[in-house]
Parts: sequence; C-alpha cells; structure tokens
Amino acid sequence: MNTAIFHSDVQKFIQESLNSDLTKLVLKGSPFKNVSIQELAQQIEGKQKALQKLRLWHDSKNIFYPKKINLEQTSSEATAIYKSNILSGTSMIDLSGGFGIDSTYFSTSFKQVHHCEINEQLSDIVQHNAKILQTKNLTTHKGNSLDILRKLDRNFDCIYIDPSRRNDKKGKVFLLKDCLPNLPENIDFLFKYSNKILVKNSPILDITSTINELNFVKEIHIVALQNEVKELIFLLEKKYTGDIEIKTVNLLKTTTQTFNFQYGSLKEASYNFPKRYLYEPNAAILKSGAFQEVSFKYKLDKLHLHTHLYTSDKLSEKFPGRIFKIEAILNYDQKKLAAYLPEKKANITVRNFPDSVSNIRKKTKIKDGGNHYLFFTTNKENRKIIIACSKVIC
Repeated sequence: MNTAIFHSDVQKFIQESLNSDLTKLVLKGSPFKNVSIQELAQQIEGKQKALQKLRLWHDSKNIFYPKKINLEQTSSEATAIYKSNILSGTSMIDLSGGFGIDSTYFSTSFKQVHHCEINEQLSDIVQHNAKILQTKNLTTHKGNSLDILRKLDRNFDCIYIDPSRRNDKKGKVFLLKDCLPNLPENIDFLFKYSNKILVKNSPILDITSTINELNFVKEIHIVALQNEVKELIFLLEKKYTGDIEIKTVNLLKTTTQTFNFQYGSLKEASYNFPKRYLYEPNAAILKSGAFQEVSFKYKLDKLHLHTHLYTSDKLSEKFPGRIFKIEAILNYDQKKLAAYLPEKKANITVRNFPDSVSNIRKKTKIKDGGNHYLFFTTNKENRKIIIACSKVIC
C-alpha cells in the first residue's frame, strides 16, 4: 500500500478526476513522482464504484481502495447491514474477510470482530480503512483462515464464512463441496469453535441441494437488492433439528419487502382467470419457490401452476412485489396487440411463456419503456394470453 496516495495533492487529484475518462487519463501519465498512474486509476475507479455500492467508504477521506476484482467480490453496504442484524454477541470471526465490508458492519453487532484474509496487501488495506472509519473493535489476521481459527483456539459467538465460488478451472460451481474452503468437509471442525455459523452463498446455488449438503440449518435468508437476488445466507446452529425458516427480503430505496415461511410447508394455492389486479412476486420470493405460500397468505389466485403471477378483485396493498391494474386481456395475436398499442411502446414481462422478451420485441416491433405493461403468460386453461396493465403505486 503506497502511503503517498494520502498526500493532500494526490487526494485532491483523485477527487477531481472522478468524472474523467480513465482511459484518457492513463495515457497522460501521473503528475506525481511517487504515485504511478496505475495506482491513481485504481483509487479513482474504486471511489467511483463505491459511490453506489459503499457510500460510507466513498464519503470518508483517505480510504484506500483495492484492485477492481476485490471490489466486485465484496458485499454491498446494504446487504452487509442486513447481515449484521441477523446475530449479535460478544465475539465473531470472519473467515473470508476480503475488503472488510461485512466485518465492518458486524462490528456494530459484536463487541469484537476478527477479520481473516490470506491476501496480505488486502489485509493491510482493511486495517488502514478500519482506522479511518474508527472501527476500533476490528482485529485483522493475515493467512489461511482455518489455520488462524486453529491457532486462536477459542470459542466465538458466530463464525461467518463466504466460500469461494470458483473451482480450479475458473468455472462457476453449484455445490458447496466444490467451493473453497470445502464447507461440508470442514463443518465439524468449525463447530468446535462456535455453535453458530453464518454462511454467505451465491444466488445461483440450489436451496434444496445446499440444505442436503449441510447439517443443522436453522434459517435461510434470501437477500435481494433492488429486486435482484444478491446473496443466500444460511444460519447453522449446532445440533439444531427443528423446522427451517426461510426469510425473503427485497431491499428497496425507500422500503423493504419481506416474506417468511417454513421450508417444506404444504400450502395449497387457488387458481383462477385474471381478475382486476395482477401481482408479480419480487425476485427473492421467486428464488425461494414459495409460490403456494404466497397464494395462501395473501388470499390471491394463481393464473396457472407454473405461472407465478397472482390475481384478485380486491387490492392487496402489502403484497411483496409489483402490483398492476389489469386493463385488458388479449389473445396472443399481433394484429390485436397492434390495435391495442398503436404507439408500440411498453414494458414486457414473460412468465410461463414459450417466447423470450427479445423475440417478442422483434416480432411486434414494440419498444421498451412507457406506462404500459404487458405480461405474456399462460392461464389456467393453458392458453397463451397477454395481460395489459397499468402499474399500481402503493
């Protein structure tokens, strides 16, 4: 870590270059003797990315940013805050510390947090930033996290781990046993040092397969940010054998949508034709597979067993997703659609439909945007229909 980065003139240059074209900036070279243009570009790009993802870091002076890949792999501030509210206690250890976003927010819920990172440079960066952010209860450790845990040889209220989601061939993996470290293989070892393990997983992992790989799953948190699933969080508790609670959360700019249910619950959905209102579950619920539970809890009818859209005559304002008022039901007929939508502009969604959005746009010449919403889907009689809607703001 080049400490010359923190000179006031360098920091001023970084701040004034945030809206610059990095490619052109790199070609000009560095105006500073002790700081290369590559180092400047890394800090500028890091601060740019932090504006949306890590506002606390962005707004703090003299933060040092790591390489681009480390920023891309880190949790967002919003999801880190959410995780910090799952558990609290005296001490916890983060076995996959990275840039330290999760550790920083865990420090608000635990009196002492240990951050483990095998990359020595990244560990130094986290230590520096912790001082800047005045995170006094954060201790950094360099090296293999399992070795560090063995060396510390003490009990923690919680162990947090984010297994690496790429194998030796750099391909995406779908099972925890293929991640690094191998969590199923090391689970007994981890439970020697804590009764609770919090595991951050990729949203591409299959929930049922992951449950089968692990022992003592107590809770599963499906965390979406702006309706995009970012993380699957598994809470394991030693010797727990009760029901598994699934908590879905969609973190939006001004509100948070939640929906909880028990894994394996046997609720029955009701089915009907489109009524006055149409409901589209948020991404966290779609990932959870709680399609019958949503119908049961909110007293809504599904359009089809495999069509995860719901309908009702009476508005259900607390529904965790998007709500629309149905304006028309059309057959999948291009001429009728053209007559209904002469301006050829609409937002298109497909649910349980044989064609993609891109193909539909090619065939119909409908441009994206506007206030019209078209759902291409299948009803309870297996007929392909188009539901034309306007959005309901609750």
